[in-house]
Amino acid sequence: MSFVARNTYYFDVPGAENTGDCARFAVERARELGISHIVVASTSGETALTFLDAVEGTGLQLVVVTHVVGFSKPGIWEFDPSAAERLLSAGATVVTGTHVLSGLERSFSRSPKVGGGSRTEAVAEALRRIVAVGLKVAVECVLIATDHGAVGVDDEVIAVGGTSSGADTVCVIRPSHTAAFFDLQVREIVAMPRVR
Repeated sequence: MSFVARNTYYFDVPGAENTGDCARFAVERARELGISHIVVASTSGETALTFLDAVEGTGLQLVVVTHVVGFSKPGIWEFDPSAAERLLSAGATVVTGTHVLSGLERSFSRSPKVGGGSRTEAVAEALRRIVAVGLKVAVECVLIATDHGAVGVDDEVIAVGGTSSGADTVCVIRPSHTAAFFDLQVREIVAMPRVR
């Protein structure tokens, strides 16, 4: 048998207070594995800027995935334009795309006329329940980034998500396009909150 021992970090509580540690763990694991891209979810830009600071001088490529325009309010992009400008100036990639694990499906499940769940939403819920909310976010962000050409399908990425704000889940993922979802592989959980 052959194996390798690596650290996995468990947070006592989910949430934004873990963001700085997640950034450090993401950079650490990327260096250990020779991974070049870190994909991070960011709603306002605050989490993205924490990761930008963490990757500075490392040669790592930061890919930031934001909420789609209209996620919270029609026509509104929640991401801070000055954060986007700083990220782009520093060489980061910013991707804004439809949530692949909800998107159109959510309009049906929320509709009083149609109602009911979908297979897509069942996948999202399974990711949330089996491991962590942040894993669902990380997987979804990798799918969005891959569909937009920000990462390829041949090399692993570090993916980062959170429970409601900030980051609390870090994992290693082999990407796929949404249309090839079952080719995506979560290969390692680097950090996550313990479920209570």
